Amino acid sequence: MPHRTIHLFRKGLWLHDHPVLLAALESSEALYPVYILDRGFMTSVMHIGALRWHFLLQSLEDLQKSLCQLGSSLLVIQGEYEAVLRDHVQKWDITQVTLDAEVEPFYKEMEANIRRLGEELGFEVLSLDFGLNGGTPPLTYKRFLHILSLVGDPEAPVRNLTAEDFQRCAPPAPGLAGCYRVPLPGDLKIPQESFSPWRGRETEGLQCLQQHLTDQGWVSSFAKPRTSPNSLLPSTTGLSPYFSTGCLSVRTFFYRLSNIYAQAKHHSLPPVSLQGQLLWREFFYTVASATPNFTRMAGNPICLQIRWHEDAERLHRWKTAQTGFPWINAIMTQLRQEGWIHHLARHAVACFLTRGDPWISWEEGMKVFEELLLGADYSINAGNWLWLSASAFFHHYTWILGPVCFGRRTDPQGQYIRKYLPVLKNFPSKYIYEPRTASAEEQKQAGCIIGQDYPFPMVNHKEASDHNLQLMKQVREEQCRTAQLMRDDTADPTETKVKRDYSEEPVSKGKVARMTEQTHIPAGFTCLEPQNGKRGEAEAS
Repeated sequence: MPHRTIHLFRKGLWLHDHPVLLAALESSEALYPVYILDRGFMTSVMHIGALRWHFLLQSLEDLQKSLCQLGSSLLVIQGEYEAVLRDHVQKWDITQVTLDAEVEPFYKEMEANIRRLGEELGFEVLSLDFGLNGGTPPLTYKRFLHILSLVGDPEAPVRNLTAEDFQRCAPPAPGLAGCYRVPLPGDLKIPQESFSPWRGRETEGLQCLQQHLTDQGWVSSFAKPRTSPNSLLPSTTGLSPYFSTGCLSVRTFFYRLSNIYAQAKHHSLPPVSLQGQLLWREFFYTVASATPNFTRMAGNPICLQIRWHEDAERLHRWKTAQTGFPWINAIMTQLRQEGWIHHLARHAVACFLTRGDPWISWEEGMKVFEELLLGADYSINAGNWLWLSASAFFHHYTWILGPVCFGRRTDPQGQYIRKYLPVLKNFPSKYIYEPRTASAEEQKQAGCIIGQDYPFPMVNHKEASDHNLQLMKQVREEQCRTAQLMRDDTADPTETKVKRDYSEEPVSKGKVARMTEQTHIPAGFTCLEPQNGKRGEAEAS
């Protein structure tokens, strides 16, 4: 007998490449597309802030419009998951609940609870999982690529849904859409203003994807580290918010890229290619799905156990862009205003907060990104913070992203800083990254007195980074087993080349610049302890 089905939208807020929804339509006489807006879950588990709320509500509104065009409707029901399901399964005589499988532990627990509820109330549960399950996860990117070479490409995207698919089964009654509409930000007491240029919509995500893929030369030659972290317009795709919220299918992007690569004589390769970036995403998903306590230090078997400093004041200054380092502050300002920053900018502020300067736990930084970053994702967010803090994955802990020179190299005039920190906009370029070095008269002419209109640096970078290096070295020696977990091969072979080249002779700033250009490693690293035992002349701050 055909089912009466609730299809639960969770992260997959799209209609293209949606095999579970297609299966639900094919097996049902009535279909209720439902999104359960559990505000307690979103705030206490997902920790989303105002910009992420705006993006989510925009995505739901767009999904509602798309479903209406196909003859159906999205029902947004506010409340706790189990209570909502229990009530509406009985109210609508539901015999089947369909949903996408997810790897996050809270979504796994939610699905387990739904299955238990199904056994109690007598409905079936259908979910499809295309991930790699079971066994020990690969802990390096290179091993992950090897596994993929054995498994092969993912299944191709399914066909787009049509109005005919929805005509096969009865839609929700017309009155339900009015009762279960998408709430406005004001309904949820979320601030109305949103200055983010990113808008949460499947249609917008698909348009953005198409715009990038139109330039096939750019796609074929794309190399992640060659992009600029402080360009005034994004130098990467800017698609991460659409993937993390569920406005775009990763499989769709993967196969569109494959088609372009097949037609190109030459194209970039993983790990730096666009397809390589998708595989980084899947690498972190794979590790996170099989690692207990992946988003925490305690109880995390692949994470170094470090006695980070607890310093609420310095954490607050980092979060609110008051560190006194303009490059770091500009990044955090863009993050707070727009909800997006370039991946190398994320690296800069993450390295600064943890092993670079104030020695504050990566968990605290991860929480701030969960709140502010539109593209924050359980697996990727935690994975990158583990990486940049050198708590896991990353072993070249002697290389630190300098909070001054890293940004200056790609934007010597400081246009990025002038945009996001207008208080500094009148400083000459030679002072824009270190305004404290300007004379009192020059500060007066710029209309900004350091210590009065703009804070002094909250740490001495050279002293802090020297001290932190010794702490990290001690931790890694004491916990050598954990430190070696991901050491069998290097995730990015170009990093090994940099370290090898650096150890051959004392290195000048010019040689570091040439090395980074040749090997695609981001410039602006501070090498605190070269292999030859001498402190190089590559101080990036």
